[in-house]
Amino acid sequence: MNKQYLSLRNGLTNVQFRRVLCVVLVLICEARQQANGQDASLLLVPPVGPQQKAPLMLENSSFMYRRLPPESVKRELKINDIVTVLVDYRSSMLSEGDANAQRTTGLSAVLADWLKFDGKDLFPAPLNRGDPKIRGQLDSEFQADADTSTNDSLTFRIGAQVIDIRPNGNLVIEARREIQINDEMWIQSLTGVVRRQSIGPDRTVRSDEIAELRIEKKEKGFVRESYQRGWFTKWYDTWKPF
Repeated sequence: MNKQYLSLRNGLTNVQFRRVLCVVLVLICEARQQANGQDASLLLVPPVGPQQKAPLMLENSSFMYRRLPPESVKRELKINDIVTVLVDYRSSMLSEGDANAQRTTGLSAVLADWLKFDGKDLFPAPLNRGDPKIRGQLDSEFQADADTSTNDSLTFRIGAQVIDIRPNGNLVIEARREIQINDEMWIQSLTGVVRRQSIGPDRTVRSDEIAELRIEKKEKGFVRESYQRGWFTKWYDTWKPF
């Protein structure tokens, strides 16, 4: 390389040599501007336009990114859409009561004067056998002990329909289901208000996330009639005459 440089330098005058050197430098600069080097970075994004680049996102920067299936993508809920409610209601109550009351009542009365009417006037009437008297005493005692313990549990899944959307974005849902097997019928209904954020991507929500929750469960048929109270028993338990 040095020999070629010296031979070229000796064969040209100073002015010619400077011109050739300038041309070579210009060609080298243009070649560097047009050449593209290799870059192994995952952050390298191909340009979208002449002077624009796509924004940095997982889709174009991560080799581990995978799209979610359509059923797992969270979509906007509208009126008449269906959501699944997971009802899991459990309650426990323990109540104890003790009452004790005693009362003593005494009565003493004497009739000292009496009146007589002869058809024209009223005048005192003498009591020839003494003044009528009455005297009595009443003793009463009431004592009661009561213990109450209840455990309730209700678990089922039901599909609910969005019937209204509040101005703040909350959803009003309503559900009803009837199951009939021969003469037996089970009726379940549910209403309430739920936030959009409480509904998962698979459109399910727990019952404890629902406000103004109202659940009704009814049974009809032979099984229900076998243990339900009669009208007289209901009246007696309501008024308790004795």
